[in-house]
Amino acid sequence: VRNPEEIERGFAEMRRERAQGIIVPADGLFITQRTQISRLALSNKFPSIFANGEFVEAGGLMSYGQPLSEYFRRAAGYVDKILKGAKPGDLPVEQPTKFELLINMKTANALGLKIPSELLLRADRVIE
Repeated sequence: VRNPEEIERGFAEMRRERAQGIIVPADGLFITQRTQISRLALSNKFPSIFANGEFVEAGGLMSYGQPLSEYFRRAAGYVDKILKGAKPGDLPVEQPTKFELLINMKTANALGLKIPSELLLRADRVIE
């Protein structure tokens, strides 16, 4: 998917292929279209997992990943080092250290899913 119009076509293709769920990776286009993607996942009855909690707040089923605020904080650190003279190629690649699990129970109920209590207990946040 390269633009918002292709998202609808992508869901139509998933329906034709009888997809049973979707995994949405971290991507700038997907983040900006999170409401559309979450709505389409629900209307197509696709259980969905996302890389960012913002999708769950927009109606997606669940997410597991680094909070979007952490992406921005880390990017700001890189920008700061570069503006102070560091060469981008000399900067180390950093791995995320903080991950969050969010679950949207409204969406789970609308999909007719029962989320195991063990998973709910592990969640950093449950949206009721």
